[in-house]
Amino acid sequence: MQDKYSPAEVEQAAQAYWKSIDAYKAVENDPRFPKGKYYACSMLPYPSGKLHMGHVRNYTINDVMYRYLRMNGYNVLMPMGWDAFGMPAENAAMANNVPPAEWTYSNIAHMRGQMESMGLAIDWSREMTACKPDYYKWNQWMFLKMLEKGIIYQKTGTVNWDPIDQTVLANEQVIDGKGWRSGATVEKREIPMYYVRITDYAEELLDYVDNRLPGWPERVRIMQANWIGKSTGVRFAFPHSIAGDDGAPINDGKLYVFTTRADTIMGVTFCAVAAEHPLALHAARDNPELQAFIAECKQGSVIEADMATMEKKGMPTGLTVTHPVSGEQVPVWVGNYVLITYGDGAVMGVPGHDERDFEFAKKYDLPIKQVVAVEGENFSLDGWQAWYGDKEKGVVVNSGKYDGLDHIAAVNAVSGDLANLGLGDKKVTFRLRDWGISRQRYWGTPIPMIHCEQCGAVPVPEKDLPVVLPEDCVPDGSGNPLKKHEAFLKVDCPCCGAPARRETDTMDTFIDSSWYYMRYTSPGSNDAMVDPARNDYWMPMDQYIGGIEHAVLHLLYARFWTKVMRDFGLVKFDEPFVNLLTQGMVLNETYYREDEAGKKTWFNPVDVDLVFDDRGRPQAAALKADGAPVVIGGTEKMSKSKNNGIDPQAQIEQYGADTARLFTMFAAPPEQTLEWSESGVEGASRFLRRVWAFAYAQRERIAAALAGQQQGTLDEAHKTLRREVHKILQQADYDLKRIQYNTVVSACMKMLNTLESAKLAEGSAGDAVTAEGLSIFLRMLNPVAPHITHALWQELGYAAAYGDILDVQWPQVDPAALEQAEIELMIQVNGKLRGSVKVAKDADKAAIEAAALASETVQKFVEGTPKKVIVVPGKLINIVV
Repeated sequence: MQDKYSPAEVEQAAQAYWKSIDAYKAVENDPRFPKGKYYACSMLPYPSGKLHMGHVRNYTINDVMYRYLRMNGYNVLMPMGWDAFGMPAENAAMANNVPPAEWTYSNIAHMRGQMESMGLAIDWSREMTACKPDYYKWNQWMFLKMLEKGIIYQKTGTVNWDPIDQTVLANEQVIDGKGWRSGATVEKREIPMYYVRITDYAEELLDYVDNRLPGWPERVRIMQANWIGKSTGVRFAFPHSIAGDDGAPINDGKLYVFTTRADTIMGVTFCAVAAEHPLALHAARDNPELQAFIAECKQGSVIEADMATMEKKGMPTGLTVTHPVSGEQVPVWVGNYVLITYGDGAVMGVPGHDERDFEFAKKYDLPIKQVVAVEGENFSLDGWQAWYGDKEKGVVVNSGKYDGLDHIAAVNAVSGDLANLGLGDKKVTFRLRDWGISRQRYWGTPIPMIHCEQCGAVPVPEKDLPVVLPEDCVPDGSGNPLKKHEAFLKVDCPCCGAPARRETDTMDTFIDSSWYYMRYTSPGSNDAMVDPARNDYWMPMDQYIGGIEHAVLHLLYARFWTKVMRDFGLVKFDEPFVNLLTQGMVLNETYYREDEAGKKTWFNPVDVDLVFDDRGRPQAAALKADGAPVVIGGTEKMSKSKNNGIDPQAQIEQYGADTARLFTMFAAPPEQTLEWSESGVEGASRFLRRVWAFAYAQRERIAAALAGQQQGTLDEAHKTLRREVHKILQQADYDLKRIQYNTVVSACMKMLNTLESAKLAEGSAGDAVTAEGLSIFLRMLNPVAPHITHALWQELGYAAAYGDILDVQWPQVDPAALEQAEIELMIQVNGKLRGSVKVAKDADKAAIEAAALASETVQKFVEGTPKKVIVVPGKLINIVV
């Protein structure tokens, strides 16, 4: 055994050993693991080229869980794959003039090597890659099955269109209403797209959020519920006689809206419709100004968040509709904030009790009516007040027969009247919209449809799957390169045999990530999407780990996809993830310079020197390269944009993987943000060097103990050490179960301190107690730092005696070790702590009082006979004088 800790040598040797025995290959029903399966999975990464510290943290959390559970008798699966399709690959391809496939596969190879250098317990035999045909074939197969069942359908959808690049833009490619590459003003366009009827599952998805996901964080369940957005309200119509070109009333003479505030119906002073609404288009026929406004509305993003924050603009159509209750004429406006794809593409304007409508009415000098009052509050047109929208405290006013009713009673009365008029009724709606899965981009799963002039849109026959995406295209920003790829485009119609062309749209990459975790359970399954026996063994997943940024869409789509697979008879469970852990972000300091135009240039922390005050607080910073000052920008999430990331590979090369793992687990609880600290990393490295040095110093004592010498009689020092070791183990075991890995590392540090300070005399009893303590310590540290503990377990002889540390039993707390002959009680005099006293564990009250009063420390504060002595068993003695 070498005397110095060499992380590189230790880690290379450990990883070579694990690889040689295929240590992490998971097999169903493995008899070595009596407690059965446990499936723990991290959200798969996008192969961007390098791991970041967020990856390191995520996968280390998973790895700690794996190793702890395996030592406790569970058959644990920890797989890995690649979310390999998507827009970033196309952007990189354009920047580097290479096919996205080449860029993606190169990145995968590099990132896999980084993961291997971390010593992760990944079963690489189950690796999946979303851009490979053996995976996306089943995306296409499910598409055809869902199309057959009517779950997938085609309709026109609104997209972001870049008129210069002649391409559809993803929401994240729209920056301030302009295309990210061309800078052109983005337009809204209606194009044919495929949609998935996720709304058919809205009620079930919401019900399971409320009742079937106890292992999920509360805030994630709230986010899911809010996104689904169930609303109970009233859908009703404003009648009109506006005729179209055919002479018939447009939309049967009814302008439908939906509201959750039917109690405010008498406060309607206008209606707003989307730019694409038939009434808007009708009014614009002979109105150039309105035509121009409608064209303006069609520009800009269709992102819902952008719609919420954009300036609200409108223009009157000159048309009116009839209020269904009062019979008054209500003006119709076109509003840029109304989307044709939401509800009926129209809203009722109640400026007195809706903040958006209030601002709109003030801007365009529209009437504002108060129809809800709250006792003690005064309504004013001067500005919006929060209580105007309060439906809990308000009662209806200025509304005729509805006056005096509260919110619920008024809604019921209004909906009843509208139903009697044949103009509306109560309705449940959802914020959730059907999932548009068509992407007018190249690097994705080809949609398996064929377009024939004679037969129309024809599904690709199942026997012809997969439709293979050509990997030789290099996007140039001028639209989807598949449209120019003749070998891909040309195909015979499966129905009539005539020349036809393939669909060039590809699928949303959320489809790739909606079921990948089930493909892990069925490696090599060529004839089925999932192997029923193996998938039913591993699923549902016991623990899912990932970032909070995926708390809505990815998880929602995965839950939906699982329910569709269930309904197709492919799986037997309702929900895919039993438990969910959303780990916190990794933060780091930021530094920048700002030019005269206000543009900031960000510098990586490793390139900056700091000046500290006498308390160690940073006061100034300068760039190492030129010595000139930089601005200290504060702590923010590690990101490329702020150039404050830390390269995990550099950390591993400098300190070793175990140090990186130890620091990321110790610095914060898994679900909280972690602030990067170079001094913290150095501290983790020093701790591991101490571990090695202590083990080296004890090597002969451990060898003697393992050689089978008699244990001998334990003296008080031996018992004290065993008691401390088992107390720390008890706490660490509890913390491991509740995934509080930072306190597990703290326990390891505390145990090393305890072992180092014990100073037991050499001899059979002392050697045995030291060997037991060190064996417990190494097993406790192993999930966090597997390389060094693997090496020391072997070098000290534990492996020969007990087996590989990978599969040795997790140490069990010995109740006898926790027993104490004496206990220490704190002594208070008149409530103030004045000392302590040791007494026999079973001492009676009289003996405890006598021992306390005999204490020299206490006698300084007690003269004569005390008024009272209060004994709190097992805790303290309070003497009242």
